[in-house]
Amino acid sequence: MSQAKGDRRERELVNELDEAGFAVMRAPASGSATERELPDVLAGDGEQFYAIEAKSSAGDPIYLTGEEVEALIYFAQNFGAKPRIGVRFDREDWYFFHPADLHVTDGGNYRVKKETALADGTDFAEFVGASEKVTLDELGDTDDDGPDEGILRVLNAVEQGVMDVEEAARTLE
Repeated sequence: MSQAKGDRRERELVNELDEAGFAVMRAPASGSATERELPDVLAGDGEQFYAIEAKSSAGDPIYLTGEEVEALIYFAQNFGAKPRIGVRFDREDWYFFHPADLHVTDGGNYRVKKETALADGTDFAEFVGASEKVTLDELGDTDDDGPDEGILRVLNAVEQGVMDVEEAARTLE
């Protein structure tokens, strides 16, 4: 039952990306049809290329194993795509995360809670370039003298090798 729902959600994502002008394909039976770990969806618009691991949930937190995320990063780097985790909770839109932005559990797995997706995720419109998110922090005064959390996450991602310098520079623009 949940596999059928996951397949339906992946097809839904493929259709939405297609409607947004991306060339897109869903990896058939990703993970089980081959010995190689493949992302669920590959998408590109001529400028941006993504390898996406898609997960959905009725409302419970979404967990990914460390191996799933490592395989996504490895594939994306070799393919020349940006690794992204796409999450969708029931009655919500798709939200996207760079793997370095996910919470890592004590056991080395990755977790996305619904409230985290809604507050911190890149929504579909922003992901496909139709809008740009502006946070309340960006609108208010930021004279706090402390290091910017977003900059620290990007630098950490570069240090870990999960984000290249060019992508980090574009992210920080």
